[in-house]
Amino acid sequence: MAAPALERLRELHTTGKLAVEYPAVPGLLAELDPADLARAGRLLARVPVEEIEERHPGTVPLTAAVTGHGTLDGLTAPLTAQLARHGIPLRATVGDHDAWLRELRDTGSALYADGTELALCVLDADVVFGELPVPWRVEDVTEATTAKLELLGHLAAQHATHAPGTLVLNTLPLLRFHTAQLADHRSRAELGVVWREFNAGLLRLTTHHPRLHVVDLDPLIAEGGPVRDTRLAAYAKVQLGEELLGRYAREIGHLARTLRGRTKKVLAVDLDNTLWDGILGDDGPEGIAAATTYRGEAFRTFQRVVKQLGAQGVLLTACSKNDEAPVREVLRSHPDMVLKEDDFVRVTANWQPKDGNLRDQADRLNLGVDSFVFADDSPFERGLVAGSLPEVAVVPLDEEPALHAERLLADGWFDVRELTAEDRLRAGQYRSDAERADLRENTGSMEEYLRGLDVRVEFSPARDHEVARLAQITLRTNQFNLTTRRLQQTDVQRVRETDGSQALAIRARDRFGDNGVVGAVFVRWTEGALWIDNALLSCRVFARGIEDAALSALLRHAKESGARCAHAEYRPTAKNTRYRDFWPTQGFALTEESPDGTLTFTHELAALPPIPEHVTLTAEF
Repeated sequence: MAAPALERLRELHTTGKLAVEYPAVPGLLAELDPADLARAGRLLARVPVEEIEERHPGTVPLTAAVTGHGTLDGLTAPLTAQLARHGIPLRATVGDHDAWLRELRDTGSALYADGTELALCVLDADVVFGELPVPWRVEDVTEATTAKLELLGHLAAQHATHAPGTLVLNTLPLLRFHTAQLADHRSRAELGVVWREFNAGLLRLTTHHPRLHVVDLDPLIAEGGPVRDTRLAAYAKVQLGEELLGRYAREIGHLARTLRGRTKKVLAVDLDNTLWDGILGDDGPEGIAAATTYRGEAFRTFQRVVKQLGAQGVLLTACSKNDEAPVREVLRSHPDMVLKEDDFVRVTANWQPKDGNLRDQADRLNLGVDSFVFADDSPFERGLVAGSLPEVAVVPLDEEPALHAERLLADGWFDVRELTAEDRLRAGQYRSDAERADLRENTGSMEEYLRGLDVRVEFSPARDHEVARLAQITLRTNQFNLTTRRLQQTDVQRVRETDGSQALAIRARDRFGDNGVVGAVFVRWTEGALWIDNALLSCRVFARGIEDAALSALLRHAKESGARCAHAEYRPTAKNTRYRDFWPTQGFALTEESPDGTLTFTHELAALPPIPEHVTLTAEF
């Protein structure tokens, strides 16, 4: 019997309403298992992407070009479904069978076309074994893999130079079908070494090509199931089976979400029967466990995973129906706890509805609720949050704690392209905000608070080690992001290397600590004018005058350099409307409004905005 969510999707398809109801699709897909997801993907693939765009102007499809060695007919449906789970319609072009090499070499192919965000080149072991002589030896495999790795490195470099999007390769599974063709165990061992070195080389290519992504198939294969169906491989050249392609599609969905700047920032966890075994209010501190018992060990594993995420920039909050004092005491002193009170940036323990508590946490962290992932073992609480806060990603935990960690990690909600130094310090920086809040409450006015904060700003061209952070800011900042142009590291580097253009970093610190790189400004000089292509600032440091100080210095520099004026743009989105009037408040005048709502402003550089008195600024250009 089909799942109710799949039946609902079929009903929408039959009545021609899938495009109209597309915003509801992610919630329906969240309830489906992989097999039903593929079925749903086949339904969704029949809906014209143009119709979804017309019905929902804010929904931006993703264009992907697919090529490979084997038959890949089984990829489109799960890929469509996995992207739809994140609210992204798919516009896909699939190349000819075994045309991967020709299409990667041809800069006029769909892999290089304008607008192609993802170029998926799906390879399998036959690209090596199919070229070997018969009989073959391990030395032949070594020679072939070395040449193939060199070729793929060259093609990755060519793609980075000529294509707008991200190239996606994958590691190649080594099957028993291959190893068993060698009669002696020593040769099999040598083949295993050669093949693992080949796959390691593929993964290592990403360190040299920032716009290359390599999906490691080994962890996906380890989840279980065959790599392929032997008969389909022989007769139809389907070298990777539907189950594996479904998992591959899931990883591509995570990658697409990351590239679109939709990485989640906050993990809000329940406590009773989520973080520990038992109910604190009923069992007391001595009756709960997160170690030492049969079930407690599973909760300990979950806590270790949560702490691991927290150490990499994910903000941790607790959201529990409990009294606050006992909760904090357990987090401080219970011997089973891996997670301590200081690991959380917010601990909310009360008897109010959890959807309201999550809204409150978002407000206090100055983040949108769409930045949150909510993990809870209660179907009621999950349903409440999913119904009233559909932007929140809900992790379906249940009564089996051994599965908590896997279910939390399944959807890669917190994936980023590269971890930065600021990521590792983020939790501590948010905890420092509590000290800032105390200072604010104990001062008589905003002016007095800002003077006491001792804000220090450094504004200068980005340094080499800051390129990843600037790219991350463009991907993850949504509120003070005045044009919402998302940049990868290669894009930031291209700005730095282009004559007349600059990628400027804003760094800030105050009496409570160093905030690191908190903002970015991208500018170019043309025809005697300064163009500010985008300005961004982390929500952590709003309302401290940091953006005012940086812009004042930039405009002063433009005037002293002989610029006749400065231009800037604002492109409206659902999240940056709060800063629609930023440019006018700095002395810019509106000069043009485009049909898509983009506003162009000009500053004549006569009367320059002052640097706020409470900010100590160091600027160099």
